Amino acid sequence: MSHSTFYNKITETFHWFHQNPELPFEEYETTGRIREFLEYHHIHILDLDLKTGLAAEIQGAEEGPVIALRCDIDALPVGEETQLPYASASAGKMHACGHDFHTTVMLYVAKKLQEQREHLHGKVKILFQPAEESSVGALEVIKTGVLDDVEAIYGLHIEINQPVGSVGITSGSVTAAVDRFIVRLTGKGTHAAHPQDGIDPVLTASQIVTLAQSIVSRNLDPFSQGLLSITRISAGNTWNVIPQTAELEGTVRTMGRHNRRLMEERFRTLVQHIALSQGAEAEIDWFAGPPATDNAPCFEPVASAAATELGLEITVPSPSLGGEDFAFYQEMVPGFFIHIGTGESYPNHHPKFQVDTNALEPAVDYFAALAQKTLIAIKSGELIPVQREASDD
Repeated sequence: MSHSTFYNKITETFHWFHQNPELPFEEYETTGRIREFLEYHHIHILDLDLKTGLAAEIQGAEEGPVIALRCDIDALPVGEETQLPYASASAGKMHACGHDFHTTVMLYVAKKLQEQREHLHGKVKILFQPAEESSVGALEVIKTGVLDDVEAIYGLHIEINQPVGSVGITSGSVTAAVDRFIVRLTGKGTHAAHPQDGIDPVLTASQIVTLAQSIVSRNLDPFSQGLLSITRISAGNTWNVIPQTAELEGTVRTMGRHNRRLMEERFRTLVQHIALSQGAEAEIDWFAGPPATDNAPCFEPVASAAATELGLEITVPSPSLGGEDFAFYQEMVPGFFIHIGTGESYPNHHPKFQVDTNALEPAVDYFAALAQKTLIAIKSGELIPVQREASDD
């Protein structure tokens, strides 16, 4: 197949996924399109108990290790404003984080590995995971047991503001642990003209908003990374009544286990004591999301070698306090999360976000080569997949 023919086919596939975004656990048409592509190219689809998403496998002619490649397939509740000719056809839904790119890349990696299976030294499973944006899609895939025989796993993500032809490779923590909280405050409602007769939950909430920032500035090591953001406040419904209740919601992001525990402990203590000081009551719901991605250093040499052999530029991605449920796989299997440069763009999750389709082909070549090199390296004993000890900050 000529370069121009391949480019036309892969961009046509990408355009379809971009035009047809579906939200987490609603990716029915997306899953159907993936299945159709795999069946057309005679790629074995695993029988997994998944509502959306699926997994395929390519068995090499030679026996050997089992590794996995993972992509995500869901979109976001964002209205697209790119004016692209292949813009989203679904109002209020958009692939604003590159999952359409990830899916397209892994479909063509599967096709390439299937065509080269006589030279494949083991088995490659490719996971088309639903609901990454919900932070729990990976857990649904893990429940199926598809990772039970897997020795190593790779994930990918687009990297805006990095040039096409670049690959972001680094060991250690790449994305943050993600936790969410809701604080419900109960005071005593009263007339706004008579505050002495009530307990003001709005004042209590305001003090929490301000003092919660002291956890980052005064309890975390200044050289470590973490944040606490209160993103929603709800209280009252009129101008002359001090309400009975108030509610706060937000998120905590950390890069290591120690700081993750510390942030939750300090937040709970601070909220309860502020509420007590005002005579209010506080109820805290804490929702633990994925841990920090933690790339095992043993994979860095083979990941770098695959990029160098293809003439790709190697960059070192900056750590991000964004979350990534690929980290759940890394708790099960040694793994490595890799970034692919897709050119200048508006930020992820922005209505004008877009990727350069010229990045598709080098990404396919890279992950196909990486899979082959990893199988050979594990089989020869050159690479021994070892789980990295998670950071304690």
